[in-house]
Amino acid sequence: MSIQKDFYRIQRLPPYVFAEVNKLKAKLRQEGQDIIDFGFGNPDLPTPQHVIDKLVETVQKPRTTGYSVSRGINGLRQACARYYARRFDVSLDPETEVIATIGSKEGFANLAQAITAPGDIIYAPDPSYPLHAYGFIIAGAKIHPIPAITADEYLAGVKDSLAKADKPPMAIVVCFPSNPTGHTAELSFYEEIVAIAKAHDIIVLSDLAYSEIYFGEKPPSVFQVKGAKDVAVETISLSKTYSMAGWRMGFAVGSPHLIAALARVKSYLDYGAFTPIQVAACAALDGPQDCVEEAREVYKYRRDVMVEAFARAGWKIPSPDASMFVWAPLPEKLKHLGSLEFAKQLMLEASVAVSPGVGFGANGDGYVRIALVENEQRIRQAARNIRLYLEKAG
Repeated sequence: MSIQKDFYRIQRLPPYVFAEVNKLKAKLRQEGQDIIDFGFGNPDLPTPQHVIDKLVETVQKPRTTGYSVSRGINGLRQACARYYARRFDVSLDPETEVIATIGSKEGFANLAQAITAPGDIIYAPDPSYPLHAYGFIIAGAKIHPIPAITADEYLAGVKDSLAKADKPPMAIVVCFPSNPTGHTAELSFYEEIVAIAKAHDIIVLSDLAYSEIYFGEKPPSVFQVKGAKDVAVETISLSKTYSMAGWRMGFAVGSPHLIAALARVKSYLDYGAFTPIQVAACAALDGPQDCVEEAREVYKYRRDVMVEAFARAGWKIPSPDASMFVWAPLPEKLKHLGSLEFAKQLMLEASVAVSPGVGFGANGDGYVRIALVENEQRIRQAARNIRLYLEKAG
């Protein structure tokens, strides 16, 4: 056997679209070009000081730097349950319905490994966060992509696909507030999804990473629907809510049967997050929440500045309902470029980096995702650069 062979799971993955953009960005920066980077959803806001203080305090204590437990320490699982009770009026058993994960991405990926058999069919939104499809593709499943610019479009697509299918899917993925579109879903959406899941014996996997970054009505949880625990698991994250992206702290909650499956897989793969990080995460969930409101206001202000400044530059973009992203249609006269080529030209000609929509699914190719991770001054500078680029492009 040659080690140069193509490996089965690698063959199932397409080239990573964002790698091409990142390679160009690194090249231009090396050449001295100042790139205004809206491409990566990496929060630039500081982690709350009381969370940092708890980390520093805990890491200096004896016996806190050894192995932890893959399910998460008891105090953290209890803090997560308290968050759900406080935020959604949902009761969770910390012992059987909550598991701490090393970021919600790890939890989602290992859940896919835990529940998927080769050939299983998964309904996944398109566009959506790439892991929602490729976590299952790596596990051997078949993805049935469904258009999902809005929740209504996705729900209609799920119903239509079920009506035409020979057999129902093993699972349905939902993600609202959506990364990348910023659209939200109402509780009635989850009521219909849960009813469909129960009628057809389908698992519901809800990604609620942006539960606290909203600019209107509070986004609901699937577990506000009666009986959802029978069929659903939800992943949440501290990454954006508390600007703790690099800390890698998240949760999966819901069906005891599904949580037990995830716990069993994780027990073979990891010892859980670093214990001081878990203790600091308790401080984030149980401590003062004014920091969350302040972060939400920052993202809202940046959103409003960007929508106004880009419109004056000649690029009208919609205002998202939630998340830290703007999902922007390509300028009308440049739609023929496609999202990848447009993103590259925008970087070359305007020194502005965005994420090509095609990286989030085929239905995203007419869009780019713009992250709200630069301050007002940089946003307005980007708008000036974009205006010159659009004028030059005719």
